[in-house]
Amino acid sequence: MLKDLLKEKKCFKLVCGAGNEDTIEVEKLVTIYSLAGCNFFDVCAKEEIVDAAKRGLERAGIKENRYICVSVGIDGDPHITKAYIDKNKCVECRKCESICPHDAIRNIEVISERCLGCSVCAKNCPANAISMESKLIDYNEVLPKLIQKGIDCIEFHAITEDEADVDEKWAQINKMFNGMLCISLDRSELGDKKLKARVERMIKARAPYSTIIQADGIAMSGNDDEYGTTLQAIATAQLFQNAKMPIYIMMSGGTNTKSTELAKQCNVYPHCLAVGSYARKIVKKYLQMNDLLENKIALNEAVKIAKSLINTSLENMKND
Repeated sequence: MLKDLLKEKKCFKLVCGAGNEDTIEVEKLVTIYSLAGCNFFDVCAKEEIVDAAKRGLERAGIKENRYICVSVGIDGDPHITKAYIDKNKCVECRKCESICPHDAIRNIEVISERCLGCSVCAKNCPANAISMESKLIDYNEVLPKLIQKGIDCIEFHAITEDEADVDEKWAQINKMFNGMLCISLDRSELGDKKLKARVERMIKARAPYSTIIQADGIAMSGNDDEYGTTLQAIATAQLFQNAKMPIYIMMSGGTNTKSTELAKQCNVYPHCLAVGSYARKIVKKYLQMNDLLENKIALNEAVKIAKSLINTSLENMKND
């Protein structure tokens, strides 16, 4: 069971991207990382994406201890934003096309299915022609269909100051789903005291250890394998570890191969490590191959790379 993997600190989550609506890429990612030993998969809250993830698990042929989580967000949370280009301001320098880490901009058009909301393009646009806008969904319409498909977890991205909106959306999710829930939070909007108070309020009516807190550092910042990108995730995880709440702690946001190593040096021991940007980056050239799933040599190469990330991460999560 997922709860057992978390308790034993043997849980590694691949983040395909809350905004990643590319079914082909998701199927490839799940195939690679399932073969490599990943047991938890975070995907966009769309039926066709859950189906793609399931196809990936089928291709990998490993059915035990494989769990699917869908991510939903709240207005303002970066995980559910998409880039928009104002053609009236655009100077057609095409810088956005070359720097987008997800190849989501071509011919000065945003390919919405591939845009994950990282905002790299907006931050680097010399004409300020790119804005980031939330892509909201109706939980009551979307989630029941996904629950029927047998998902194992729902992750609620709640990076916002709007407590009323958080409580409303959280109540909707709890009413619909009685399985494992995950709350994704960072310290960009709230201080430590308010962050802890929010979580205490949100888990009050839930059974002990039925909730994961995704301790986010800086969302979608883990493209480089550096210690610096993972500092905030460790600090957020440490905050909840010290609070001794009846929760599981998962580090994410800027995570990479250095994350659990540095966490261990800080005496921080999460129950799970979630990796997105870096996990996708290291197998990117394989994801771009049209014949990857039929090319055993290339697939094995990709699996070997992914396995190194997973094994390194899990080894350092052991509490000696």
